[in-house]
Amino acid sequence: MTSNGDSPEQLTLLRDTVRKSRTKEPAEITTTLPVARIAVDVSLPHLDRPFDYLVPDDLAAAAQPGARVKVRFAGKDLDGFVLERLDASDHDGKLVRLRKVVSPEQVLTPEIADLCRAVADRYAGVLADVTRLAVPPRHAKVEGEALRCDQPPSPPLSTSRSEWAPYPPGFLDAVARGEAPRAVWTAVPGADWPLAFAQAAAVCAASGRGALLLAPDARDLERLAAACAEVLGESGFVTLSADLGPTARYRAFLSALHGRARVVIGTRAAAFAPVADLGLVAMWDDGDESYAEPRAPYPNAREVLLLRAYRHKCAALLGGYARSAEAAALVESGFAQELIADRKVTRAAAPSVHIAGESDIDLARDPSARAARLPSRAFEIAREGLRTGPVLVQVPRAGYLPSLVCQTCRAPSRCATCGGTLRRTGGSGPASCSVCGRPATDHRCPECGDTRMRAAIIGARRTAEELGRAFPGVVVRTSGGDNMLDVVPDAPALVVSTPGAEPVAEGGYSAALLLDTWLMLARPDLRAAEEAVRRWFNAAALVRPASSGGMVILVGDPSALPLQAIVRWSPEGYAAREIEDRRTARLAPAAKLAELTGPAESVNDLVTRLRDLMPPSAGLEVLGPVDLDEETVRAVVRTPRAHGTTLVKALKESQSARTTKKNPGTVRIQVDPPSFG
Repeated sequence: MTSNGDSPEQLTLLRDTVRKSRTKEPAEITTTLPVARIAVDVSLPHLDRPFDYLVPDDLAAAAQPGARVKVRFAGKDLDGFVLERLDASDHDGKLVRLRKVVSPEQVLTPEIADLCRAVADRYAGVLADVTRLAVPPRHAKVEGEALRCDQPPSPPLSTSRSEWAPYPPGFLDAVARGEAPRAVWTAVPGADWPLAFAQAAAVCAASGRGALLLAPDARDLERLAAACAEVLGESGFVTLSADLGPTARYRAFLSALHGRARVVIGTRAAAFAPVADLGLVAMWDDGDESYAEPRAPYPNAREVLLLRAYRHKCAALLGGYARSAEAAALVESGFAQELIADRKVTRAAAPSVHIAGESDIDLARDPSARAARLPSRAFEIAREGLRTGPVLVQVPRAGYLPSLVCQTCRAPSRCATCGGTLRRTGGSGPASCSVCGRPATDHRCPECGDTRMRAAIIGARRTAEELGRAFPGVVVRTSGGDNMLDVVPDAPALVVSTPGAEPVAEGGYSAALLLDTWLMLARPDLRAAEEAVRRWFNAAALVRPASSGGMVILVGDPSALPLQAIVRWSPEGYAAREIEDRRTARLAPAAKLAELTGPAESVNDLVTRLRDLMPPSAGLEVLGPVDLDEETVRAVVRTPRAHGTTLVKALKESQSARTTKKNPGTVRIQVDPPSFG
């Protein structure tokens, strides 16, 4: 008996009565569009399809296409998005009810849902992985703020086309008429590309449509934002970037979703931005590796924008001082037109470019011009440039002495504890390991026994130190790694920078020294030459025109074609040659490639399934697999570009078959990898 005199049976009956009184009767199913088609957040390839659920009457108003919901799936509550509402389902079995509408915000618009599906199909991925990239995580507080301060978009303040004067006017004229031209824009040296992008967006906004502009990194995005503020006004655009942080990013995302501004700018994270009535997509320096998404299914922002342009009939613009092989392929195929200035205009804007030891006269004056790291002519150009302004020095590697070798036999110096490369981080103290950080106080070469070491590669910090001694009294600045400069004043100074970290000089650099070009070309990557040329064009374009004394010198082999492309200032010519070489070697973008990485047994199983699915006419070729480590191998599969869709579809089906049977081991599939080597 209990203390209040009730028996256990009576207490059980009482608890059951209270529980029943608290249980809410389930709502009736709505009679208007009672079925919701849901994209459930499941990353298994064999479940990459929408599922139908019944919509209770009390959720019918909120469960609109694009809203976040909770559903019961495989015994768990999972997130999902409503794709559409239907009168009936074609599913034969019994449908389950929606559990909850997380938010009435329709964050996955039909246009973006369609784009996500296309991206997943293009990269042999699943829709759930793409929607995670497209829609940032929810913040309820931000949703409340967004709903309270909604406002109509402001009109653009300026429609000037001053930065587009050197180029044919047809592209912007077509954008102004509401058409959908596609162009690959090769900017003249020194062009103010942020202002040009802002002006193009203003032309599009003036026609009543939206624009989406991408920059490769935070520094370039800041420059683009300043230009857009000048042309469109502070309220005329929205900035969307992962660097904003979760809350600010979601706030910017909702601003774009609600159409508070017709123009959205951002980095890779903004490629899926929900821009209302999209009329123009544009990106600067499309060959930059930062546009490649490191998360599954590893899409490239360039391909996302081109898919948007094709599927939704809007204009597309790929701009840069250099031209990527993919952009050249677009021009060659006729998908995009070439937007380039007259050759005379380009040459007038370009600096004078030379290669150390390029002539017999150079060699007569300095016999070591082709072997020295800093030949005498480079010193002369730097000394002359310092009279009128800053001089840029590009060094491929950061650090002090990032790699050491034996003084006698040149064998790589490695840590005795972990085998990592030894390096020096400063001018004093012992060498240390780049992996474990242990000092190498008692290092001895295992090949010859010598204790002395020398530099295999000289980094930016050591270069700055050497130049400081060579030019006493001259200010030396470094830019790279965690210490990146945005702008340097128009005053004599040496600016030592790693590739991609070059600050903009007010008035342009008076000269530029591009050192260790062999190191950039020697990277173990089949795209090494293309990437080096892009980096060199971007640095050389910051130098004043030759008419104003601007000079660039490259230290390397004068006969190397990548260096000759800079001398001729012909990015389009080099890209065309690169495409021809890719076609001969059957490499992207002339061929369709996919990397398969995982355990050997799993990769071999996937390759076997792929061979069975691919028709003989597709010309499937399998390279490898090769060992990456003790547990992981990599295989590369490729076909001619015309059969690329067949290859991607077969990869998806093969992966789905493996996950359906719960085969052990996970295979990472990356279609059109940004680097290959």
